[in-house]
Parts: sequence; C-alpha cells; structure tokens
Amino acid sequence: MSAIIAEPKSFFRADIEGLRALAVLGVIAFHFGVTDLPGGFVGVDVFFVISGYLITKHLLQEMDRRGTVDLLTFYARRARRLLPASIFVILVTLLAGYFILAPSEQQLYSKGALFASTYVINLWLIRWSLDYFAPDANSNPFIHFWSLSVEEQFYLVWPAVLLLFVRVRAGRRSLFIMMAGIAVISFALCAWLTEVSQPWAFYFSPFRAWEFALGGLASMTLSENWAKRSPVSPLLGWLGLGLIMATYLTVSEQDPFPGFIALAPAAGTVMVLLSGLRQSAAGPMRLLAMAPFQWTGKLSYSLYLWHWPVIVYAAMLMPDMTVMQHFACLALTFVLSIISYHLVENPIRRNAWLIAGTGRSIGLAAILTVSGAAVAYGNAKFAGRNFSSEQQMIATSAERSSSVRQSDESCVADLQTIKPKFCAFGAPVSDRTVVLFGDSHADHWSTPLIEIAKKEGFRLVTYMKSSCRATRMTTYSTKLRRNYTECDEWREQAMREIIAMKPQMVIISQLSIGHLDEEISDPSEYAARKKQWAEGIGSTVRTLSDAGMEIVYLRDVPTHKSYIDKCVARALWQKRNPSVCDTPRAEAMDEADSKTEREIIARIANARYVDMTDLFCNQTTCQAMIDGKLTFRDRHHIATPYAASLAGPVEQAVFGKERTAKVQPADSDGRKSEAASTAR
Repeated sequence: MSAIIAEPKSFFRADIEGLRALAVLGVIAFHFGVTDLPGGFVGVDVFFVISGYLITKHLLQEMDRRGTVDLLTFYARRARRLLPASIFVILVTLLAGYFILAPSEQQLYSKGALFASTYVINLWLIRWSLDYFAPDANSNPFIHFWSLSVEEQFYLVWPAVLLLFVRVRAGRRSLFIMMAGIAVISFALCAWLTEVSQPWAFYFSPFRAWEFALGGLASMTLSENWAKRSPVSPLLGWLGLGLIMATYLTVSEQDPFPGFIALAPAAGTVMVLLSGLRQSAAGPMRLLAMAPFQWTGKLSYSLYLWHWPVIVYAAMLMPDMTVMQHFACLALTFVLSIISYHLVENPIRRNAWLIAGTGRSIGLAAILTVSGAAVAYGNAKFAGRNFSSEQQMIATSAERSSSVRQSDESCVADLQTIKPKFCAFGAPVSDRTVVLFGDSHADHWSTPLIEIAKKEGFRLVTYMKSSCRATRMTTYSTKLRRNYTECDEWREQAMREIIAMKPQMVIISQLSIGHLDEEISDPSEYAARKKQWAEGIGSTVRTLSDAGMEIVYLRDVPTHKSYIDKCVARALWQKRNPSVCDTPRAEAMDEADSKTEREIIARIANARYVDMTDLFCNQTTCQAMIDGKLTFRDRHHIATPYAASLAGPVEQAVFGKERTAKVQPADSDGRKSEAASTAR
C-alpha cells in the first residue's frame, strides 16, 4: 500500500518505518491465509492514518516556511514516489496474465489494470461488489490497488483544502477544528453506510477520509506538544500497538467493516505516532526500530504491490498449495519487491534530473499514466482476438441468465426488497399451478421448469429472492454484513401468498446448509445453526403441506472447489484437459446434511425429497463439463445452457413423467453412463 511518504532525513522516524512493516505484514499474512491473523487486512487502515499524519505534517511545515503550498511540486514528488513502481507492477502482471489467464479474464482484468493505472479502481469495485453474480474478487490480480486509488484521491484533494484555509488566514486552532469536523462527518457516514451499503463505506474515499484526518490531527502542534510533554506517552504507544494487534487477532472478513471496528486500528496507530514523539526507551520505539522491521518498512510499498498478483497467479496454477509452496510464494514476493525497490522505485524517486524540474516529474506522471492505461486497453483488445469457439461457448454459458431473469430481472428480488413479486410462466390460463420457491438456487431450475410448463400446459409461478432461503431461519448476509432480516419478512409474506394461491405443487430449492459455515464467524455456533436449519426446513415444508399442497424439496446442487467458468476457460487456454476443474463428489456434496434433510421431509405428509445429483456427478466426481457443455456458471449455479438440456430428467424426477430426451450422468471422462437415477 502506498501510505509511504518519503520524509526528509531530518524528520525520519524509525517507529513510523516499523509501523509500515507491521501494516504490510498484517495484509500479507491475511492474504496468504494465516488463520491466526484473520484481521490482518486492517493493515490498510494503519497505512491510511500514517499517510494522513505524514502528508499533513509536510504540508503544514511548508506553509510555515513559505506561507503557501506549491501544489505542482507536491504532486511531482508524489508522482516520482508512487507511479513508476505501480505502473511497472501493472505491466508485469498483465504480461504474466497472458500465459495464465483465459482470454475472457484477460479482457476483464485489463479493465482493472486500466482503472488501477488511473487511480480510480475503487470506484469500479463499488459497482462490482454490488453485483451478486460479479466475478470472484479473489481472481482479480489488481483488486489491491483500491487502497492506492483512495490514497491518490486524498493526495489530490487534501493539499488544496489546507491551502484554502491558509488563504482565508485561518489559525491552527481553526484548522484543527476543521480537520476534526471532517473526521467526525466522514466517520459518521462510514459507520452508517457500513450497515446500509458496505461496499460504499469500504471503497469510497470520502468515507475513508476520517482515517487520514485522524492522522492529520495527530500531526498538529496541539497534539504533538501534548505527546512530547505527557509522561503517559510511552504507555500510550504500547496501548496503540495492543489495539492494532488485537484487531489483527479478532476481526474477520465477516464483521461489519470498516464502521466502528476500524476505529481500533486507526486509534491505535494515532497512539503509536504520538508516543514516538517523546523518543522514550519505555515506549515501543525500540521494538519498532529493530532491523527486521526497518528493512520490511522500507520495502513495504513494493511488498504491497507485488504480494497480491503473486498469490492470485500461484493459486490459479497450484489450487491446492502446500505450506512449502506458500513459503516459496512469500519468498518470490520479497525477491520481486527487492528488485523493483532497487531498480525502479528508488532510482526514479531520487533521479536528479527529474527532481530539478517540476514539469519533468509531472510529464513523467502523465507518460506513465497514459502508458499504463493504453497498454491495459490494448491488452483487452488483443485478448478479444484470442477467443476460440470453445472460449466463446464458455463465456456465453457463464453470462447467459436463467429464463426467469431473461424475462424480468426483478422476478428474483434483490437483497433490500421485502414485498414478494410472483412471476407467471407456461400456460397463461390453466387449472393447474406449480410454484417454484427459494433463492438463486431455485432460479437456476427455472429454465427447464418453464420448458416443462409450456409443454404440459400448466402455470409455473415463481417466488424467488437473492440469497434468501425458503428455510425459516434468520441468516447472515455477507453482502449486507448483518442479519438478513429482509429475507425473513419476504419469506413470510411469500408463504402467505402461496398458501392463498392454493397451487397443486410447491417446488423448493435453496442453497444448502453446507454453506452456513461461510456465514458465521464463530465455528462453535455451527452445531446450533444446523439444529436451527433442520427445524426451519420442517417449519416451512410443514406449513405449506398443511395447506393441502404437494411439496417437492430439491436437494441442492454440488459446490465446486473453483469457479467452473474461469477454471475451464483457463484450462483450455493453457492446453490442459477441463477435467482438472472437476471436484471429488465427497467434497462437492455433503451426504450427512442430505440425510438430515431426507429424514425431515420423510416425516411430513405430501412431501417428497428429490435428488438430481447424478445429473452433475458420477460415483466419484462432479464434472465441470458434460457433453461439451459447461455444467456451472460459477461454483454452484447451474449454467443456463446446461440447465436447458435437463428438462427431460427434471420432468421425470419432479413430475414422474418419462421424456424421450434424457441427460445421463457422466463418467469421469465426460461421457454418459448407461443409466442414472435422478430421483430417490
């Protein structure tokens, strides 16, 4: 992460260099999957506060000396410091991506490179994060540039704000009050949006401004004079380090972040910064000044730039990395960082010719920015020419929406919607009605069910809501970062409408209990949640069954170890067999959970449990491709073209009718077996 302002030697503080090391090591540990540091990602917040502290201090010092700020000179320094290394990493990452990523991924992530080159990738990621079917963020080798974009946007605006206050002759006390006001307003909005729309709170720079402003407040004379005189400063530094480490150890991705939680690492960083002013041996200065921290701190910018592309590409090439392979990736990160630090970052930052003329550095910034954007744009165009018929098929299969979504996107309610919307398909007028009820895992069955409804002349009505299971149980929304209460309200209203409609059959399909562990932060809660799940299934199915309708409960589909569309496209591009994307059946399906569901459904009158796993798996393996078709669009949503081919076996399993066209389960080589059981 940038957050690395080069101080004059007279101002150099070893504790700040050590803090940078602590921040970047937390981020790297988190991204490398060190489970003992689930909150390592808050190292970015430490960087933000450090940036606010250093940039404000430098600007105020310049104002004291000259009575103003030379904005062009300031931007020139930032350009020499940040742009060369970042553009270099972007270009190398794009080049490596040609050999690793499929053409569709090269096109997509070239957009990320373009936005990263122009320091607005955080705005792109806001939209991406709000899209339920957005590509897997863990595959984006440029996603970590979001924090650099936030910093660059801060660097663009903050000097002008301070300069404005100088021009109106505001005193330091007024400046302190103004900065505190910015911090309060920004934090209030950040905390509110963390609950309402977390991607905006996380990625949008105005809602992260409070962290920079906290650093700025710490740099003010009022704060520094107190810290230098106060005997509690050393203790304050240790408390600050404790806050940062406590956050590393206790916070996780599933917590509502940034919001109030981000106050801990931000406040901890301010405490350490103020403590360091006293230069006391009793404070954490001696620890942070140790050689390993100093060396890592100097490399922190390069380490931040390189670590994520290394992790992303290594995971693609070695999906099941061993501990030794993780260490090899870490070593590669340090090697690349050392190379770019000594050959790119430092030589350009300290180049005498560039330093001698502000216009030269600004010109360099323009050239680098345009070059990065141009290469990214050209790379996307070049990747488009590498689309073979197979690659096009994969891309089309992954992008094609279900029949319901093609008809009306709002038929699958979004996260905030509470009022149910029923959508009707099949025969416009019929004395027979079938309801499809559930979440997006009901939606992917809508394609074959609509075809069956048209053929058999009945009316198919859908009640579906994104990420909202039919099971009566409050779940946690990883998108909203809170309990999904909208789902509970929607579910009850939908069930009342279904009962009033009196359909002949209700088909229930939903994300299985096996995914609950992704929605809770404390594994000890899992047993209790499984019990709630079982009770919730029974409550939903029994309520509908008691109203006199037949209930068909579909077993959930397999969950693959990787995003099937990306994995298959990548395998084909690398001239490998798509079978490398298959998942062992024992890993893709949880038989114990299925047994629980079967037993619950078996005890309820007019209810049947239907298992169509054999449409996707043989006895040992769940295939990524069957009969030349992509089976899933991601990890667990059926690809629409494949779903369309399942009308025959679905009709047989759900309605007990034979059709001429059947899809049989595939053998391990992707061929059809002689027989398959689609209902149990």
